[in-house]
Order: sequence, then structure tokens, then C-alpha cells
Amino acid sequence: MIPDLVAIAPKEFESVLADECDARTISQHERLFLLKSKEHPAFAQNVWLKPEILKFQSISQAAKHLRAIQRSWWLHSTAAHRRAQLIQEAMPPVNPRPAEFLADIPKAPLGSWTLLDEETLLYSAQCSSPFPDGEIEFVENKLDPPSRAYLKLWELFTLLEKHPKVGDKVVDLGSSPGGWTWVLDQLGCEVLSVDKAPLEEKMRISKKVKFVSESAFGLKPAKMDWLFSDVICYPERLLELVQKWEPLVPNLVCTLKFQGATNFTIIKEFLKISGSEIRHLTCNKHELTWFRIK
Repeated sequence: MIPDLVAIAPKEFESVLADECDARTISQHERLFLLKSKEHPAFAQNVWLKPEILKFQSISQAAKHLRAIQRSWWLHSTAAHRRAQLIQEAMPPVNPRPAEFLADIPKAPLGSWTLLDEETLLYSAQCSSPFPDGEIEFVENKLDPPSRAYLKLWELFTLLEKHPKVGDKVVDLGSSPGGWTWVLDQLGCEVLSVDKAPLEEKMRISKKVKFVSESAFGLKPAKMDWLFSDVICYPERLLELVQKWEPLVPNLVCTLKFQGATNFTIIKEFLKISGSEIRHLTCNKHELTWFRIK
């Protein structure tokens, strides 16, 4: 049976994707899920959009078949690992390098494939992400930002090729220790940074950052160009916060952080907000990034 989609789970979160897909799952192969549905799972790190199956007899036949479709392919090995590696070696190499912040994302298609057994090739020339398994590695700044949370914004802005501009008025709710505020300041924004806890003292920020010692939920909503929130709270409470702000703010980016069981119902409630999307970014753990960017 050819699946409608193939989804790759984030590392260590196979069980979350299994819960989300549930009856839609035809079979699971470690992080790889064959699905009988066109609906993209929220907790998929990468989605194979047009999966196909080839029964083959030789390594050269399999490699030739993939090469005839396009140049670049990424192996997500789940079975017959040695045979899969020999097929990969018969194709042009793919050597991903760490990306720079806001660098152009790859334009050439990167297909994905695996072997289900010694003679069954599962592949898709089109995937939801241009990066191997949907995972992007950056040339990190390990000196200036106070935490690795900044990589969430780096990834989102790079993938979407959209970000706040110099002079944009933005609010960062629940900003401590300051990773997101640091990114927004680096972009030249006028940042209202809000948290009861202070920002990291050693973090270098400009005078365009105004810090307010206040709860993210206590600040009165006001017109802004962008709203950001990486605050630790239940998604239900975050939804209430977003609903208060979104009529006044065209662009919003928030992290939905789950504690215990994943609330898939609340994910659907966020997606009811017009123009919004949800993704599992490389640096997300048991959480998702929700955004609406106009």
C-alpha cells in the first residue's frame, strides 16, 4: 500500500507523533511513519509529500531509478542498512553544512528515501523541508545570547525568509533570560521586553530595548508590529493571551509548550486563528512554534 504521506518524527518524540497520527498510521519504522491521510501532523519534523514505492532487484537499479528523477536524495535508513548505504554511495553525495542566520535556503529539491526491506524502496522527490530530515544546523553564536532559545527565531526567520525590519515595534512576552530579545535587537527592532525575571546582565543589547518588569499576562495589549512569546505556561493560557493581542498585532510568533500529555485539541484551536501555521522546529522539544505573519 502506497501511503498518502510519510512523516518523520522529531528525535526522541516518536511517541508524540504516534499519538497524534493514531488511526492514520499504516506502519511505523522507528521515526518514520507511513500515513493514510493528507493531513500534515503538527509534530512531524519533515513530511514526504508524494511517496512512491519501487520493488527492485539490484542496488544499481534502485540508484538509477532515483537519479533519473532528480540529483539530490537523503537517506533516512530504517531497514536493510548496509544495502541502503550501498545505494546511497551510488548516487551524488549530499553534504549539508551549518547554515548562517538568514542565509538563502536551498532551492534545489532534496528528496528522501528509505528501504522497507531488501527489495522495497520507499521514496518521495518532494518534501516539506529543504533540509535533511527537516533538521537545520546553524553556525551558532555561543558568546552573546544567554540561551539557545534564540535558535528558534533564527530557524523560523530563515525558513520563512521573513522577519521584523529595522524600526519595527515588537513586544517579547516572558523574555527572560533574553534570547529572543537579543535576536530582535540584532535586527534593529524597537523591543519592549517583558518579564518579572530580569534579563541576563552580561547580555549586550542596545538602547532600543526597553525592559519592563511585569508578567506577560499582566501587560495591557497595545498596537505593535510583532508579538513574540516563548513564555513557559500551559497552551490554554497562552491561547487566551494571543486572543487578546492578535486583533492589534498583525504578526505573532509563540511557543506552545506541553507538560505531560500533548493537548492536540488546543493545537487545532490555535490553527482556527486566520492565517496561522504551526511547525515543529529543530530546536523545539515537547513544544511547537505557532505563528501568523502577514
